[in-house]
Amino acid sequence: MVSKTLWFRFGRTRTRTSMTTTTTALAARRYHMAFLWLICLIAAMGGLLFGYDWVVIGGAKPFYEPFFDISGEPFLQGLAMSSALIGCLVGAVVSGALTDRFGRRCMLILSGFLFTLSAIGTAAAWDLSSFNVFRWVGGVGIGLASNLSPMYIAEISPAEMRGRFVSINQLTIVIGILAAQIVNWLIAEPVPPDATLSWIRESWNGQMGWRWMFGAETVPAAAFFLLMFFMPESPRWLVKYGHDGEARTILARVGGGEYAAAEVADIRDTLAKEEIAQVHFRDLLDPGLLRILSLGVILAVFQQWCGINVIFNYAQEVFETAGYGVSDIMLSIVITGVVNLVFTFVAIATVDRFGRRGLMMIGAAGLALIYAVLGTGYYVEARGPLMLGLVVAAIACYSMSLAPVTWVVISEIFPNRIRGAAMSVAVFSLWAGCTALTFTFPFLNERLGAHGAFWLYGAICVAGFLYIRARLPETKGKSLEQIERELVG
Repeated sequence: MVSKTLWFRFGRTRTRTSMTTTTTALAARRYHMAFLWLICLIAAMGGLLFGYDWVVIGGAKPFYEPFFDISGEPFLQGLAMSSALIGCLVGAVVSGALTDRFGRRCMLILSGFLFTLSAIGTAAAWDLSSFNVFRWVGGVGIGLASNLSPMYIAEISPAEMRGRFVSINQLTIVIGILAAQIVNWLIAEPVPPDATLSWIRESWNGQMGWRWMFGAETVPAAAFFLLMFFMPESPRWLVKYGHDGEARTILARVGGGEYAAAEVADIRDTLAKEEIAQVHFRDLLDPGLLRILSLGVILAVFQQWCGINVIFNYAQEVFETAGYGVSDIMLSIVITGVVNLVFTFVAIATVDRFGRRGLMMIGAAGLALIYAVLGTGYYVEARGPLMLGLVVAAIACYSMSLAPVTWVVISEIFPNRIRGAAMSVAVFSLWAGCTALTFTFPFLNERLGAHGAFWLYGAICVAGFLYIRARLPETKGKSLEQIERELVG
C-alpha cells in the first residue's frame, strides 16, 4: 500500500492517492471527513464509557471496601472487582447474536441505557449485593460497547484510514480511564498516612465520596444513549440484510457516489445469495474460519494476560507495595492515566504507517523487558519514583501497541457474513481473560508476591511475541473484503 496525504483539514475533505494490491492505477479519492469524524467520535463514546466504568472502581476501592467491611477478604474483594467483568462476558455473548440480527446501532443504544442505569444504581447501592448487581449491569454495557464500537467504526471507515479511526475508540477508552482517575482524585478528600480502616469507613470518602465517583458517569452515559438515536446503521450490516440502497446512501456521505457503488458491490461480492439476512453460527466451525477465529481469540486473551490491567484495577496494592500512601496513590494513578493518553496518540499516528503486526511485536517484547526489571525492583524492595517510572514505562509501551492495535485487528480480520458472531466470541474471550486476570491477582500477589506476579506476566509476553511473529499477517491499507479474501482463501 502506497499512500500520500496531500492535505487535511477538519470539516473539509481529504484527498489521498492509493495503490492497492488489486490495481496498479492511482485513484484519487475524496472523503467527507467531517461526517466520518462525527460518527466515529459518537460511536467511540462507547469506548469512553467502557474506560470510565472499567477503571473508576480502582480509585473507589480504598473507600467502598471499608464501607462494605470486606477489607482483608480476598474472595469478596475479587468478586466486587470482577462483577462488572462477569457482566462483560454476558454482554459479549449476547452481542454476537443480537448485533447480527438487530444491527450495530440498536445494540449501542442499549449499551448507553445500561451504562446510565449502572451509574445511578452503583452510586445508590445499599449493600454489597446491590453494588455487585449494578456493577454487573454496567459490565453488560461494557461487553456490548467493547464489541460494537470498534466494529461499527471499522465497517464505515475507508480502508486506508481504518486503523486510525478504529484507534479513536481506544483513545476514548483512555480518555474515559483518565477521566475516572481525575474524578476520583478530585472527589477524594486527603487521607492521613496513618488512617485506619474504621477512620476511612466513617469519613466522607467512605460514606459518600465513592458514590459520587460512580455517579459522575451518568452525564456522558445519558449523552451517548441519546446521541446514538441520530446515528446511521452500519452499511455492511445493511448490505448483509439486503438494504443496498440505504447502505449506498450512507457510503455516499463518506466518499461520494462512485465510492459508494464500488463498496456496495465489493461487500455483496463476499456474500453468497443464501447468506443475505442469514446468521449461521455453525460457520464459525468451518476449518478456514476457525483458524481466523482462533487468531482473534488468542490475540484478545493476550491483550489481557499481558498483565497491564492489574495496574489499573489494583493500583492501590501495586503502589502500596512500592511505598506510596493513599493520597499519593491517587495522584500516581492520574500520572499513569496521562501517560496512557499521550502514548495512545502515538498509536493513532503509527498504526496505518508501521502496521499492526510490527506494533504488536514491539509491545509484547517491550512489556516482557519492563516486567523483568519491575519484578526485580519489587523483589529487592525498591521504593518511590523508580518503581513509578517502571510502571509508567509499562503503560506507555502498552498504550502505543497492544491496547489499541488488538481492537483494530479483531475488528477487521473476520468475514462480513459472520463478523458480529466471530467478534463476540473474541470479545467474550478478552473479557474472560480479563476476569481471570482480575480475580486471580490478589491470590497471585499473596502467593508469589508482586515480583513473582510480574515475572509471570513477563513470561506470557514472551510467548505472545513468538505467537504474533509466527501467525499474525499484516492488514494495513486493505479493505475488509480484501482481508477476507486473503485470510479465508
